[in-house]
Amino acid sequence: NSIGILVKDIGIHYMAEMIRGAEEIGRMYNYDILLSSTYGERELEQRAIDFLYRKQVEGIIIISESIEPETMVKIKEYRLPYVLLDRFYKSADLHTVTIHHREAMKELTDYLLSLGNRSVRYLRSSLNYDFSKERSGGYDDAMRAAGLAPVKFDADGADIEAGYHVAEEITQLCKKEPFDALICENDALAIGVMTYCYDHGLVIPKAFQIAGFGGSPDVQIFRPRLTTMEEPYYDIGAVAMRALTKTLQAKTPLDETLYLPTQILIGESTEQRK
Repeated sequence: NSIGILVKDIGIHYMAEMIRGAEEIGRMYNYDILLSSTYGERELEQRAIDFLYRKQVEGIIIISESIEPETMVKIKEYRLPYVLLDRFYKSADLHTVTIHHREAMKELTDYLLSLGNRSVRYLRSSLNYDFSKERSGGYDDAMRAAGLAPVKFDADGADIEAGYHVAEEITQLCKKEPFDALICENDALAIGVMTYCYDHGLVIPKAFQIAGFGGSPDVQIFRPRLTTMEEPYYDIGAVAMRALTKTLQAKTPLDETLYLPTQILIGESTEQRK
């Protein structure tokens, strides 16, 4: 009567939130939870799967960012029911709990346009993953629906440092060709740009408005507080556990990808234009 949770690193905030959601639902169904961290190492992943199998877990929830194909093969060989929560991995034969990235980014872009912004730029990361392309496409959809041309910047990475480095190019261009707002693919890039602006005397949202994506805890302590699209990490973990327990109790396979709603967290980095 136990379920295994295989996680890359419990120290990563959004993963910890997924675990918290999964654990609370698991306890409601009287399942014991066996947690194993792999730190993204292939050997540790393999050993963790073997360990959980020996402990006779009924199913596994995998929380990863780059799951190794060999790990998925081993899980399937053991015939363990599983749910994969991986932001970067997408396959037609794997079922998961996630969000509609394209629709969520379109909603965020529409919100910035509703504030009176017309020249809205987009900062994308160098990650070549499906979710990255979907978010970029959502921005395109909103801009074209408003009769506006999409304009994008490219960051060399996806973290705060990458946002900080590309901010020099963005702010120099803003001086020559002012624009109203910048939407970043994720919160880390947005915080990097805002940090650069702070270091160089540019006031957000006066210089230009900015929004992120993710709802990381940093957006609550950074000033001005960042407007962002919040991903429901706790709910993703909870729904994944509920789907897995339903599968185990009904003896039926999980046969669909489950999509959860998102919401915009409005901060001071955006405002209604006068």
